[in-house]
Amino acid sequence: MRKTIRITGMHCTNCALNIEKGLRGLEGVKSVAVNFTTEKATLEFNEKKMTEAKLLESIKELGYGGEFVESGFDRERQIREEEESQLKKLLAISIIFALPAFAIGMFIMDFPHRGYVLLFLATPVQFIVGWRFYKSAWAGLKHKTANMDTLVALGTSAAYFYSLYLVMQDVMGETYFETSAVLITFVMAGKYLEARAKGRTSQAIRELMQLSPKQARIILKGKEKIIPVDEVKTGDIIVVKPGEQIPVDGVVLSGDSSVDESMITGESIPAEKFKNSKVYGGTLNKHGILKIKATKVGADSTLSKIIRLIEDAQTKKAPIQSYADMVSAYFVPAVILISLISFCVWFLVLRQTLSFSITTAVAVLVISCPCALGLATPTAVMVGIGKGAKNGILIKGGDVLEKVQGINAILLDKTGTVTVGKPAVTDVLSFGRMGRDEVLSLAASVEKASEHPLADAIVEKAEEEKVKIFNVSKFKSITGKGVKGVVKGNEILLGRPEWFGEAGKKVEKNVHELENDGKTVVLLKNGNELGALAVSDMVKPDSADAVARFKQMGLETYMITGDNERVAKSVAEKVGVDHYFAGVLPEEKSKFVEKLKKEGKNVAMVGDGINDAPALALSDVGIVMSSGTDVAMESGDIVLMRNSLMDVVRGINLSKATLGKIKQNMFWALIYNVVGIPLAAGALYSFGITLNPMIAGGAMALSSVSVVTNSLLLNRAKI
Repeated sequence: MRKTIRITGMHCTNCALNIEKGLRGLEGVKSVAVNFTTEKATLEFNEKKMTEAKLLESIKELGYGGEFVESGFDRERQIREEEESQLKKLLAISIIFALPAFAIGMFIMDFPHRGYVLLFLATPVQFIVGWRFYKSAWAGLKHKTANMDTLVALGTSAAYFYSLYLVMQDVMGETYFETSAVLITFVMAGKYLEARAKGRTSQAIRELMQLSPKQARIILKGKEKIIPVDEVKTGDIIVVKPGEQIPVDGVVLSGDSSVDESMITGESIPAEKFKNSKVYGGTLNKHGILKIKATKVGADSTLSKIIRLIEDAQTKKAPIQSYADMVSAYFVPAVILISLISFCVWFLVLRQTLSFSITTAVAVLVISCPCALGLATPTAVMVGIGKGAKNGILIKGGDVLEKVQGINAILLDKTGTVTVGKPAVTDVLSFGRMGRDEVLSLAASVEKASEHPLADAIVEKAEEEKVKIFNVSKFKSITGKGVKGVVKGNEILLGRPEWFGEAGKKVEKNVHELENDGKTVVLLKNGNELGALAVSDMVKPDSADAVARFKQMGLETYMITGDNERVAKSVAEKVGVDHYFAGVLPEEKSKFVEKLKKEGKNVAMVGDGINDAPALALSDVGIVMSSGTDVAMESGDIVLMRNSLMDVVRGINLSKATLGKIKQNMFWALIYNVVGIPLAAGALYSFGITLNPMIAGGAMALSSVSVVTNSLLLNRAKI
């Protein structure tokens, strides 16, 4: 049996690893994957040996909460909102107490009863706000692991309890209460921002489900009957009228129409449907009446598959171990060991006083307090994300930065990403005595009364060029062929070249030249005179430049589209991508991402439609145009507000620059410990050099200042 559990209470990627380790050892559990980003665990287990209740109980014993996702999308949203609300309240409490503690501890040395006031201010922060860190540290300790929460709990506790000892000696003396309070406040701010930045998978899936029609009109015993779509069976005959959504996947038995399939293929131009054409559930029938035979219903439909692909792709994303957590796994035990050794050597071997030995041991812990380590990532991420937002680039969290660093292949969706995503008239031709403006004028006059997929583009072109548009009479739309009407007393025909018979064959060469350039051609006939209009989804002005920059970065470029081979080839040649793939369905896009990943490539996917969402979620880095659907935007890691491929270049540069700052911060944070810990332990005592806790606290503060300052320099980075 395969089940998905929503996990609550995880604070870092090590939490996900702890849960995996704990559940893997249970009898009957075949496999388990815990994703920290989506906060979900996907398990396969033998229901005869393991029950759902026991799984939830085991998660609780590990120190976390669990709930099966079958409880519904609304419940999942409620859980996430409650978690964000709780973090916001804890952060507010922390700020309220930490700010005055910082002011008094750092600047007001003669404040009345100074030590007691600081104790009063620091205690709620340490044990109410900071309780989650103790809980996480304890869970890690039970599984013999250490993480950032272990460092926070250890460092702040050392500062707090040593300050408690000091205040009992001298109420007006030096303490480190403000150190512990401010550190916890900074870390909580990072936790809250991280919670808000996480992708809202449940909202994305809920939107997808809302796109699915709720009813279907089937033919039963020769009569039409409306039934819930869940009751439709394979083989049922369904009637779909103009303006209605197609309820299930099927094949056309009779009727001609154009169907808006943008939610599936991402293409802006509706697809013409005839007998034996395939149709997909959730797509919109624009014009004619279609009679279809249901071929895939329920969980087998294309839309349902997309929903599952997003869920599976999110689950397959491996948890990313942050630099701080990797360091802490070795750093924390080492610091504790050094502190204990320091105490034992000074007190038991060198026979120093108990006070001196304790002070030395505490100095080791205080200087190793992970203020700088705790700030290294969140400060750089906050500055980087802020800089990105000013430039229209939204990065969803620090884990994205590390993934961007490693990408070596980039996949570009065509429509709306490489191209504008909206058809426009590119050519107006006359093959006789009619002038160009007359061809455009007559075409727009007829299309003004039409609902043809290309009508808006032709009318917009006429209005843009201020060509006169006349009234049309006796208008008629002929499904699958075109439209006709009387303009200025003449019958005007406008439609597909095949409709014009011999007249069309005379200009066949011209039509093919335009079609080979990836354009859709309609012919216009005015008596014996012929004209033509070519419509195309235009390539964005900066797409070719962006592709060239990708290649300079060493990225292998691909373009994937649901459009036909002819159009795909034309666009690929214009922008200069290395490879292109045409006629690709959503599930094939995600399969192609999987194929590249199996070849060892780290893949970035750029898209904007629902059809891109599975591939975006499965790719190492998903980059989304903000003009796309909410589903695609929530499946991606980076959102581009200006819908420009050059912003992909800028986003990659910004991510690499931010990760570079994080690495620099980690270096500075650690170098203080490498130098400071031996000093605190008394390595240079024979030279008269010691490091008491006050100086250790100053060094620790200096390391934090250097980290924050270095992060702020990111604002000067050129992207």
